[in-house]
Amino acid sequence: IGQEAMVRTLTNAFATGRIAHAFMLTGVRGVGKTTTARLLARALNNETETIDRPSLTLTAHGRHDAAIMAGQHMDVMEMDAASHTGVNDIRDILESVRYAPVEARYKVYVLDEVHMLSTQAFNALLKTLEEPPPHAKFIFATTEIRKVPVTVLSRCQRFDLKRVPHDVLVEWFGKIAVQEKVEISPEALALLARAADGSVRDGLSMLDQAIAHGGGVVDAAQVRDMLGLADRSRVIDLFEQVMKGDMPAVVTSLGEMHDSGADPVVILQDLLELTHWVTRLKVAPEAAAGSADSERKQGLAMAEKLSMASLTKGAWLYVGMITDTLGLLMGTFRFQAR
Repeated sequence: IGQEAMVRTLTNAFATGRIAHAFMLTGVRGVGKTTTARLLARALNNETETIDRPSLTLTAHGRHDAAIMAGQHMDVMEMDAASHTGVNDIRDILESVRYAPVEARYKVYVLDEVHMLSTQAFNALLKTLEEPPPHAKFIFATTEIRKVPVTVLSRCQRFDLKRVPHDVLVEWFGKIAVQEKVEISPEALALLARAADGSVRDGLSMLDQAIAHGGGVVDAAQVRDMLGLADRSRVIDLFEQVMKGDMPAVVTSLGEMHDSGADPVVILQDLLELTHWVTRLKVAPEAAAGSADSERKQGLAMAEKLSMASLTKGAWLYVGMITDTLGLLMGTFRFQAR
């Protein structure tokens, strides 16, 4: 979902037979690294009545598919590098890699969170990655690509999985809601997609919670209540009050939002996001095209009224307030721990 560049590259590679011996998948949590690794393992060992070669034409009836997706295939080894960090764990892989696969076409080794491996473990992998047996393939997944040695990266074909765009998440969550026979408003879907911050897994967890919270009917008010979000219109009103310098009104509005359950840090993040949006409208008014009519009118009016200097100062103000709030919270936690 939302990884068209990687899909196109892999499709062409499998079609032409130029398949790498090692893949490095990197990206933030919940964008599909482990799922992609299992799909690659299926594609490498794709075997049906009509297909007997590495192919991305995956069906539900492949000989090895069910066992691979369940993590139970004897020729596809999945290892969590976060809990198997030592060189001895890698030695087990290097011992088994010499032997041919039992059932499948390739032995596939999937190492999740590979950046957690020790330096000695990485060094033990190097020679095998440089001269792998023809029947072995390696697939690595990590959220911290900078912690992986360049000597390992240079021996892998790297794919950077990006955050899934907001509109793609809205469409995907909407399809799931239809399949689950759940009524959910477009505004609620937009709130969930925005809170997911590009992570499909985070968004699905929140969608599942929202369905349980709403009892099969989900609206925007329920999602805001569940996530501790402030109403969008109230955030816009608060933004206007801050920009006018009306401090009594700001304090009153913040208090009302806090009393209704909104998280202060989330309110500040919403203000920062709103400042970014208004700044974009000032530079490119057509950026308001995808917004609701009332929001678009308010946003364009604020963009016309406010100077770029005021918006920049506002952004730095919110960043500073978020930092100060988080610092205060951390200090409180440390004090309580003592």
